[in-house]
Parts: sequence; structure tokens; C-alpha cells
Amino acid sequence: MNPTSTLSKRLLQAAIEHHATDLHFYPFPKQTDIYFRIHGKRKLFKQIKTEQYQLLLTFYKFTSGMDIGESRKPQNGTLAHYEKSNLYSLRLSTLPVNQRESLAVRILPQTENVALENLFLFPAQFKKLKKWISKRAGLILLTGPTGSGKTTTMYALLQAILQEESYQTITLEDPIEKEIDDILQVQVNEKAGITYQTGLRAALRHDPDILMIGEIRDKYTAQFAFEAALTGHLVLSTLHAKDTLGTIHRLQEMGIEQIFLEQTLIAIASIQLIPLTINKKEQRAAVLELLDETQLKDALKGVDIRKSIPFQSFYHLRKKAFAYGFISEETFHHS
Repeated sequence: MNPTSTLSKRLLQAAIEHHATDLHFYPFPKQTDIYFRIHGKRKLFKQIKTEQYQLLLTFYKFTSGMDIGESRKPQNGTLAHYEKSNLYSLRLSTLPVNQRESLAVRILPQTENVALENLFLFPAQFKKLKKWISKRAGLILLTGPTGSGKTTTMYALLQAILQEESYQTITLEDPIEKEIDDILQVQVNEKAGITYQTGLRAALRHDPDILMIGEIRDKYTAQFAFEAALTGHLVLSTLHAKDTLGTIHRLQEMGIEQIFLEQTLIAIASIQLIPLTINKKEQRAAVLELLDETQLKDALKGVDIRKSIPFQSFYHLRKKAFAYGFISEETFHHS
């Protein structure tokens, strides 16, 4: 086995043992810093010589199907990695910086099934999410910052529903983050001519009950998600936004007209991960700001729903978590 392949194996093994979600490589002229993202925080893991990093970068670019000769443009690739019989999907992306390229690697476990109840601090919120999925048409959005568990929640939610009901479920993803049995997953690949539009047309011919669109990234995918929901199907998707009201503002900024927001949007769930103080172990759980149909209609009319009784903001949820002793006072004030 060559030294570069051995170095790669050691780094990935260490990242997985530390429960890291990402690896970041920062190249400088002589040394390259390697960071792990663990529980949302970046920690310096080690430094290697930049010559070693260049070999490692070439190795990753080659094995993940990137263009080795291209260093001036950002590139993306995917790799499979096995660690103690567990499968991980690695999502790699390069970024040109100061005549060199930095590399980020997202680690996505494929064989671990997360029970949805274990993701949330308040299980009643999970029950609400499941109720929303019983709707037959419209759009449900899961929102939050990067690394807050939007996609994990969406996958876990779909799996929980499919255990109870036999729904024909089709996903359109770029890229597919986790392969799941009983779901038809379509990889969007613009180069190969599989756009969201062509993927949707093909998916609709398969008579789906539920459509999942990986992520709303821009005006194009936003319009697309709303059009898909207007076909009379239930559509699930994710979006980067701070909270539920921020989600509405982002959709309006993306040019979605008020009438489509009113007619198509069923509910919004915004996710925030908070560090727990249980058993002195470092672990996190999700709290959800939930905006259902009634509150959504009020919010779209300009009513300040933060003053309405059923709506629980992130501040209210953290206050509740602090009162129950789940989180520290510092977390309550600074999350």
C-alpha cells in the first residue's frame, strides 16, 4: 500500500473515531493544517508537510473522479469508505486559494440508522412532523444552518413513515447523501442531462406519493420545488435559513409569489442543535421551531406569530430545556 493511501486511511479512521462530520485541509507554503469538525466545532487535529498534502489531494481527486489537471476551478467528487464494516460516503470539494487548493471532506455514515425519536429533545415535536407527512399534497420544508441535521432528519422521517405506510417515494438529489432501501433515489447530474426538471418529469411517470428534493439552493430549485408541489404530490425539501420566519423571507427573496406560498406551503420545521449537559458526555439534540398551516397563514398575512400561544420559538424551547436541566445556563443565553 502506498504511503498516501495509508495516510488517507489513518486520517479517515481518526476522524470517524472522533465522530467528526468534516475534515478541512488548509494548505500553507510549508505545512498544511488539518481540522476536524466535531459537534459543530472546528478543532486542529494535526499538521502535515504541504508536499504530503499535495500527494493526498491528487490521490483524492483521482479516486473521486475529479480532473487532476484542473486546479483553478472548484471541483466536487464522492468516494466510498469502509471502516470496521461500516460504510461511509465521502463528499469532497476543492477550492482554489493562493495558488494552491484547499480541500473539505464531508463524512456521511451510510449504515447507521438514526431513530428519529433519539434526534429530538422533545419527542412530541417528532409526532407533529409525522402528522404533517400524512398530508397528500403540498410542500414541507426542513430548514437550518449547515450541519444542523436537516437531511438526516428528512431521511429518518421518510424511513419512519415507510415502516408504517407503503408510499411510493422518489428523491431528486445532488448528490445522493445516503442510500436507502424502499426509496427510489435519482442523482441529479446536469452534465449527463439529468436536471431537476427532467428528473421530475421521469419521477412523475412513476406515480409517486412523496417526492423529496435534496436542497433548495437558488431561485431555480425554489421555483422547481413549488411547481412539483403544485402537481398534487407531497414534496419534502431542505433550505438554509436561521429560523421559520427567516425561511419565509428567504423564499420571498427567491421570487416565490405570495399566492404560491399560501397555496402550496404546508409547514416549516427549523432545526437547531443544542449541546446537552446530561451524564457529562458531549452530545447534542435537536429542537424544532414548528410552523404549521394555521400559523403559516397568519405569518404570511404579516401577523407577529411569535406572540401566539401555540408557537414556540427557539428562545422558548431553550428556556424549557434549561428549566428541565437538559442544558447549561451558558447554552441557554448563547445559543
